[in-house]
Amino acid sequence: MIIKEELLYSAGATIKQYKPSEIIFSEGDPANYYYQIITGEVKLNNYNDEGKEIIQTLLEDGQSIGESLLFMDKLYPINAIALTNCKVLKLPKNNFFELLKLYPDISFDMNRVLSQRLYFKIIMAQNLCSQSPTAKLKVLMDYLKSSQEEQAPYSFMIPLTRQQMASLTGLCVETAIRTIKTMERDKIVKIKDRKILY
Repeated sequence: MIIKEELLYSAGATIKQYKPSEIIFSEGDPANYYYQIITGEVKLNNYNDEGKEIIQTLLEDGQSIGESLLFMDKLYPINAIALTNCKVLKLPKNNFFELLKLYPDISFDMNRVLSQRLYFKIIMAQNLCSQSPTAKLKVLMDYLKSSQEEQAPYSFMIPLTRQQMASLTGLCVETAIRTIKTMERDKIVKIKDRKILY
């Protein structure tokens, strides 16, 4: 969901720039701002008890970051970290709610986006119960490809690194790499110039 930048500016938003690996917010911080990426990529993550990173989602230009927490008095259960150089609009929570009152269609769009993210979480939660690395990766690839018009085999280039795919599916990166090679051998994917076509 993209809220028009001019609307955000008119409501009091400011631009903040982040370098790769810089933290936008941390697990345990209060949700005091609406964030929207102008340019760049951000990951939402946390770490398990052994310190292994679990990537919850990856976000890019135009997407909002952690907005669902604005609607409850809870602390962030995740970190938001810049993956690339990022320009992010930052709007105080109270100003954001005033904007929603003035433009109720934004709330409708936000509900649609939150529903899509919830759908992804449900699919990935079910997927984590699977013992098959191939099934885990295939569910992720199916979800990523589902929003594309072209559904022919090998028509979609997976926009994630193997490390990101591993982190999203709960696999170790070595298992993800081996499984993707097996999937290529089984003609589920094609690999061209290190890119995965599904």
